[in-house]
Amino acid sequence: MVYRIYVEKKPGFDGEAQGLFHELTELLGIRGLKSLRLLNRYDVEGIDRALFEKAIPTVFSEPPVDVTYDTLPEAGAVFAVEYLPGQFDQRADSASQCIQLLSQGERPAVRSARVYLLEGSLGDEDLAAIKKYVINPVEAREASLEERTTLKMEFAIPQAVKTLTGFIDLDDAGLETFRQEQGLAMDHADICFCQNYFRSERRDPTITEIKVIDTYWSDHCRHTTFGTILDDVTIDDAVVQAAFDRYMALRAETGRDKKNRTLMDCATIGAKALKERGILKNLDESEEINACTVKIQCDVDGEMQDWLFLFKNETHNHPTEIEPFGGAATCIGGAIRDPLSGRSYVYQAMRVTGAGDPLVPVQDTLSGKLPQRKLVTTAAQGYSSYGNQIGLATGQVDELYHPGYVAKRMEIGAVVGATPASHVRREEPAPGDVIILLGGRTGRDGIGGATGSSKAHKLSSLETCGAEVQKGNAPIERKLQRLFRREDACRMIKRCNDFGAGGVSVAIGELADGLHIDLNKVTKKYEGLDGTELAISESQERMAVAVAAEDADRFIALAQQENLEATVVAQVTEEKRMVEVWNGSAIVDLSREFLNSNGAERHASVHITAGHAWTPSWPGSTFAEKMQAMVGDLNVCSKKGLGERFDSTIGAATVLMPYGGKYQLTPAMAMAAKLPVDGETTTCSGMAWGFNPYLTEADPYRGAYMAVVESVTKLVCAGFRHKDMYLTFQEYFEHLGDAPERWGKPMAALLGALDAQMGLGIASIGGKDSMSGSFEGLDVPPTLVSFATAIGNTRTVLSPEFKKANSAVVILKPQYKDGLPEINSLLSIYKIVEQMIAEGKVLSAATPGFGGVAEALFKMCVGNQVGLNLSDDIDPDSLLKPCYGAVILELLDASAGEFLGTTTVDYRLTAGGEALDLAALQEIWESKLEPVFPYRRPGQEVQALEYRCKSLDRVAPAVRLATPRIIIPVFPGTNCEYDTARAFRRAGGDPHVLVLRNLTPADVAESCEALVREIDQAQILMLPGGFSGGDEPDGSAKFITAFFRAPAVADAVNRLLGQRDGLALGICNGFQALIKLGLVPYGEIRPITESDPTLTFNTVHRHQSMLVRTRIASNKSPWLAECEVNDEHLIAISHGEGRFVCNDGLLQKLIENGQVATQYVDLNCVPTMDQRYNPNGSVLAIEGITSPDGRVLGKMGHSERSADQLYKNVGGDKYQPIFEGGVNYFKL
Repeated sequence: MVYRIYVEKKPGFDGEAQGLFHELTELLGIRGLKSLRLLNRYDVEGIDRALFEKAIPTVFSEPPVDVTYDTLPEAGAVFAVEYLPGQFDQRADSASQCIQLLSQGERPAVRSARVYLLEGSLGDEDLAAIKKYVINPVEAREASLEERTTLKMEFAIPQAVKTLTGFIDLDDAGLETFRQEQGLAMDHADICFCQNYFRSERRDPTITEIKVIDTYWSDHCRHTTFGTILDDVTIDDAVVQAAFDRYMALRAETGRDKKNRTLMDCATIGAKALKERGILKNLDESEEINACTVKIQCDVDGEMQDWLFLFKNETHNHPTEIEPFGGAATCIGGAIRDPLSGRSYVYQAMRVTGAGDPLVPVQDTLSGKLPQRKLVTTAAQGYSSYGNQIGLATGQVDELYHPGYVAKRMEIGAVVGATPASHVRREEPAPGDVIILLGGRTGRDGIGGATGSSKAHKLSSLETCGAEVQKGNAPIERKLQRLFRREDACRMIKRCNDFGAGGVSVAIGELADGLHIDLNKVTKKYEGLDGTELAISESQERMAVAVAAEDADRFIALAQQENLEATVVAQVTEEKRMVEVWNGSAIVDLSREFLNSNGAERHASVHITAGHAWTPSWPGSTFAEKMQAMVGDLNVCSKKGLGERFDSTIGAATVLMPYGGKYQLTPAMAMAAKLPVDGETTTCSGMAWGFNPYLTEADPYRGAYMAVVESVTKLVCAGFRHKDMYLTFQEYFEHLGDAPERWGKPMAALLGALDAQMGLGIASIGGKDSMSGSFEGLDVPPTLVSFATAIGNTRTVLSPEFKKANSAVVILKPQYKDGLPEINSLLSIYKIVEQMIAEGKVLSAATPGFGGVAEALFKMCVGNQVGLNLSDDIDPDSLLKPCYGAVILELLDASAGEFLGTTTVDYRLTAGGEALDLAALQEIWESKLEPVFPYRRPGQEVQALEYRCKSLDRVAPAVRLATPRIIIPVFPGTNCEYDTARAFRRAGGDPHVLVLRNLTPADVAESCEALVREIDQAQILMLPGGFSGGDEPDGSAKFITAFFRAPAVADAVNRLLGQRDGLALGICNGFQALIKLGLVPYGEIRPITESDPTLTFNTVHRHQSMLVRTRIASNKSPWLAECEVNDEHLIAISHGEGRFVCNDGLLQKLIENGQVATQYVDLNCVPTMDQRYNPNGSVLAIEGITSPDGRVLGKMGHSERSADQLYKNVGGDKYQPIFEGGVNYFKL
């Protein structure tokens, strides 16, 4: 029996429907549309009617904000949209898991769809345009409106894969026909090379072998473009010719002159030369193909320990272009899993993207392309959704705009990870060792993702679960991160690889030279996959781990403790061949030597044409007019509305917020975060990026050189030393084909980057090339993004916003020659700046970028709204010219560099006798991209509530003890447990983390019993933040509430609170759970009705991450016993559903009873509805509430995210002693 329910947000909560209505009428221009309603449709099979009815108000809907229907409401036009079969549907998956938690039985089948109800005078063309806008055919399709009789899908079970009989006898023309029919990425020379190999084996290949080889040798996997031999190189620019001559001399110096001359050689030779010269040090070199790894010293609670520092950049341009949500999500997923496979914990990320102008009207979109606006917003949603869920802090977000990126979007994620060196053992897997597949199951998602091949194959197989782009399953990724943070698990791993391009064949295939892989043991998402699909599917969230056979059972047991599936799927063999067996037959049997050949040799000629100078021209006749044009440029204006949807503070380690100053507006020069130690540390990492697409388009050599200079100078300005730095590059170029002039662009860029490396003495030890940035005559601009990273000390980390009035502002400029900064003058600037920062003389520092010195000065002003009076000696127009490599400093006195001016209280920029109103410039700067990325909404001041409670009037426990025990349950999607446990430990409590498992009904039952035992032993129940089940199905905390509504668990909570005077605290996702259980404001678990308060979607209708100011409104709760009413704290928030809503009658009772604990306030400590300070639109600016006696507290702000030297670029009291309040309540 299939049960169906429709769920719709009530008016006032239907922000998504209203937003889409606005897009369709305003952007798409469908004026005939008069109203739009959006419903979620759920079909469920495999449960009885009673359980279905129980799930309606708890799983599928929330009575305070949703209305449900058994039948579809009438409308003028109706259509429904569902994911393609085989695409991961987090909504349906989470609903199924939630129902299992309620029933403690098997997981039912659930399918979800979105239903659109339209009213108005709509023609067929209008309806078609609406459907085209909301349905991306790569991931979704129009769904039937009919009732279903079953959700079971019939799969044809394949038995064998095809042997390509006659392949070795094909002539040249026959081979070419075969290559094109199969849509292979390899070229003609490669397929001939294959044929010769199989002739030597005296057999025809299987189709699986051809597909595996095609993936293995793809540009994505094996960098075939970068490995192409460059025969003739001609250069029209004398400066670049000299650089090329230096490169050739380096080849001789490093003994590489006998090796092939390739782009890869040019990209990597700098590191080899600097290592031989003794300048590049501390590399952790191994056979493993993971992230760049460096040996460092890390301070852990005052003791220096040996650690490894890992970093990696990853690009996902093609997938993000065709399916922006999944493509961007798997971009960050792919970046993370490289350092993760190096057994490190990834703790901070950076996102740099490239797009066309998102303000261009939707109707001007190129045929065959998604609108730029939809691309930029949906990709941001995908990346942030994934990163936020797995608990990865995003330290910097920026987007570059250039018409070339309409050809293909640029999507880069760069990450840093670290681990104690003792966690990592590196051994070559020996014959008899086994390979464990860990994590997610395998489906058809991402088949041929690496080759982008065989489009027709995918379109025809969509019906039977084909999908080119993976969605990414963040809760599984979080579990992998938890497992790899455990020393007991990591010490068993000899070698590890993540599943990316090429699936099983590459992830497992690269772990050892000889392998026997049993494809029948690979766990599947659904039936019907054949051997080829199992061999090359790129399903995400999977790791391949090599362990000794005797360690396998122990490793699998640890994985199960973390709620992860783990299966032995392969064995290491003596013979150096990769054999893959399916249904008893060897469908792949290839020699390692052949696989590693990377195919036939490729040759190309290179012609580097002369570049030209790039100078931006800002329209206007006066300095004021030029400044207005400059701050309103897409590549200068504020991206705060884009950046704030990325969680920047999880991990309680963020040293620099992305936006600094009390107004949180000045973009930081770099990201910086403490290393993920279990305790306190002063050791932090920094990372900065550099690149200007217009400069590199005009002159790839100088553009790449400047990209390196910009990234290094930014990191120096952030308080890191250039001698401690390493580089990693992202190369992204047009499809090169055979034209020497096209090959000249990456060659020139790499020569520029090489000269910068050798001059600065900083090596690029990693990188990623993507060489397919073309679309029907359009090419991406030559792109080389430089990422600089280093380890430093939190005490010297610096930010760019001006700190106060009456400071001296100076600039240190390098000498320039041939359009480039002269190296020795640049290095001397670095040394001066580093020494002055170390001596504490520098208040702020910045380096000019796209808009020159003027842009840098303007952005330094906005964070704290400090003005600047420029010296009369300064020509204002000169400030608008490029000045890469220069450093601007705010000092107490002008003790270095060229004097620029003095900071002022008056918020104006005075230059050349002209006083510019900075507030007016700021408005242009902030409003430019607001139509795409909104982040401001004015609001009224509201009443400041006050309820004072004397300590003797506060509730107290009957039994006291020295160290209260805290139970912290971890649900699928929880991600704040480490930070929360650390906060309780610091306060003197004894936290216990319990991972709740739900892979099988038995796991659910055991977890339920374990949680009851833990609650019965504990004095405090702590529900930490996260995204229970990805905040699905359509609403937060449903996983947690489903678990806590189990009678045994509910009884245990009642015993804790009702009989043992215990406490409960819920933060963010935990607050959502408390309110949806009734624990706040009622103090007990009870059914929720439509008149109860709740937390719902932020009024801006996206995730919000920033620091907010809150004031204590009541200190009735024991949790707030260490606080006074009106105390103000600066607290990190990160949530999409934090808007507290409550009816007036109940609200008055909460106020009278002192249950409103905290309120959001502005800079004057006044509660407000202004979205800059009250990020979600909560009624009466309420941030936290309590139960009637105060023993249960729920709040949105992450009070656990506090520690020494965090958020240095925003001032305020960041330490809120609620954990001390809870622990001290029990103390003797």
